[in-house]
Amino acid sequence: MGTTTVRLYSLEYNHAKTYWTAALFLIGNLLLPQLCHTVRLGGPTMLPIYFFTLIGAYKYGWRMGLLTALASPLVNSVLFGMPPTAALPAILFKSVLLAVIAGFTASHFKRVSVPLFAAVVLAYQVAGTLGEWAMKDDFYAAIQDFRVGLPGMLLQVFGGWAVVNFLIRK
Repeated sequence: MGTTTVRLYSLEYNHAKTYWTAALFLIGNLLLPQLCHTVRLGGPTMLPIYFFTLIGAYKYGWRMGLLTALASPLVNSVLFGMPPTAALPAILFKSVLLAVIAGFTASHFKRVSVPLFAAVVLAYQVAGTLGEWAMKDDFYAAIQDFRVGLPGMLLQVFGGWAVVNFLIRK
């Protein structure tokens, strides 16, 4: 699992492709959480709401990632009640961090590797945990992703790398 060069994009907001691509990743971020929530604690363990945001932002740039990061939690909450409204601020904060960090990393390094994906996931999780701690004033709640979400972080690192590297190479 070395470093691979694939074509990375930076989609602009004035292109229809940006919105079509964001819609596809939004659908992924609607379906994957529903699948994970069929298992007890599947959402907190697998962190599925972030998966396609990571892939979209890394492959297509922070703008497209930001659309997915904002729409996914909101649409999921409205349609399915998950995440609960009380959890939305922290999840939106982490989603936006993920989109910006993934988009910046891809544009700066211009390559795909497991260490880069690991750095993106670790960076948004650490910053997001600090932000959530500040929002909730509850350290135990803020570190939930590190307490139970390690499988989800691993899925983001290895699954995200595999999807960008093999499935959407063009």
